Amino acid sequence: MANGARRGVAGTVARLLAAFCLGTAAGVAGFTLYYADAAAYLGSDPATCTNCHVMQPVYDAWTHGPHARVATCNDCHLPHDNIVHKYYVKAEDGFLHVSKFTLGLYPENIRIRQSSLAVTNQACLSCHADLTDSMFQAMGAGEEITCTRCHSTVGHDQ
Repeated sequence: MANGARRGVAGTVARLLAAFCLGTAAGVAGFTLYYADAAAYLGSDPATCTNCHVMQPVYDAWTHGPHARVATCNDCHLPHDNIVHKYYVKAEDGFLHVSKFTLGLYPENIRIRQSSLAVTNQACLSCHADLTDSMFQAMGAGEEITCTRCHSTVGHDQ
């Protein structure tokens, strides 16, 4: 009987310890999401990007550029094809940014990834279709328009 009672106490302690650990993890995660204002990242306010101090110069450059009055960060840096793809890219970019900032792996100059560059190029083609459609007609088969090749500073006026 004493042996069974010890197992009962040990099981109760293990359950309490597990509940404490899970509660602590949930509390830390909740505080982190609150402190980082994570809900703001679901929206499209460009000022949200300045929560990361390295984005302030990029944001400042955007506010002085020609797109500040007509496009937000999301308009140029997230896909427009469907909402699932949009939030997938947003989550992927957010995870990469947070992990690099947290681990101190972010380079001095922010560089766009190739996949993000493709999203941005597609946004240019979509918004400026009246101009780019005629370019496509004048191009040969297999040629590709890459807007950011020549217009890399337009979005952020650098």
